Amino acid sequence: MEILRIILTVLFALDCVALTVVVLMQEGKQQGLGAIAGAADTYWGKNKGRSMEGKLITATKVMAALFFILAAVLNMSF
Repeated sequence: MEILRIILTVLFALDCVALTVVVLMQEGKQQGLGAIAGAADTYWGKNKGRSMEGKLITATKVMAALFFILAAVLNMSF
C-alpha cells in the first residue's frame, strides 16, 4: 500500500505543477473596449472551443477534477 501512496503523491505533485502552468498560460478575461465595438463576435470569438484558449480551458477543468480526486484519495487512510 505504501507504493500506491507514493505513486499517487507523485501524480498529485505533477498535476499541481501542470495545473499551475495551464492556468498561467490562459489569457485574461478582460476584453477592454473591444467588447463595446462588438469585436468579440469575430470568427475567433465564436469558435473559441476549437482554439488554443478553448483547449486550455478544457485542460484546466480536467486537471482541477483530477486534483480534487487525488486529494480526496490521498486524504483517506489506507
